[in-house]
Amino acid sequence: MTTPADSGTYPETYYAGAYWGPRRESPEACAQRAAAFFNMLAACDPLLGSWNKIPKPRGKGRKTPLMPPDLPTLTEAFRRGVNREPGGPAFEQLGLRVSAYNDGPPKEMVIVNMTCGSYEQNSTANVCVLSIPSKGASAERMLTASMLTNVTRSMALAWEPDWAVAMSETYRAMDGRQGKDDPWLGWVTYLARDRGTVPPLPAPVRIEPVEDRGSLIILTPERFTVANPEHVALARQVRELLAQAGLMRTAGANPPG
Repeated sequence: MTTPADSGTYPETYYAGAYWGPRRESPEACAQRAAAFFNMLAACDPLLGSWNKIPKPRGKGRKTPLMPPDLPTLTEAFRRGVNREPGGPAFEQLGLRVSAYNDGPPKEMVIVNMTCGSYEQNSTANVCVLSIPSKGASAERMLTASMLTNVTRSMALAWEPDWAVAMSETYRAMDGRQGKDDPWLGWVTYLARDRGTVPPLPAPVRIEPVEDRGSLIILTPERFTVANPEHVALARQVRELLAQAGLMRTAGANPPG
């Protein structure tokens, strides 16, 4: 089977995402989290140092810079990001949504989608998802274990999620995740402390604490790709060990073939 990673036409793409359950928060609290996140991203790479709000509907309205973080502007953005039917009441339980884009070159555009403050029960509607460039000089800088570790750590500190991941989208389709509460296992994975204790894992996997909040699991020092069967086998082994420790529900993906 030919995958996007080895076809030569479609590069393997990557993203980072943080996910957490019901947590009722005000627009002000969401804005404070977003401001902290933007500041930490800016310290990761220059490409992540300038953000503008994506207007609703997209492509219309004036440019609204979000950096340096201005809490009143961010608060108003989240307040306006409430879910509602046109002309109808707000569905506050579904959270507050804000999307932003960077000021980088068009081919290196990064988009972040944030939903904060959802308290809908039996839901993981609270998310922060960051796209990662797949081509160009920025991709070469960002698609490294150290960079994506820093990005995932920033998500963990700013949003306090149940789990977070930086991973190949191609591998996501292969991973053995079951259910909305079961984490994906990526190149870099964050698991909150209350999920349990991360067991010893085989080399070259590295485990790093995130203050007292949880742990980062970094699978490989080089770029994780489904084109490398050793990477896929390692991910499967690690997922099995995490499942045995009660941190994930399922054993992992099957190798491509």
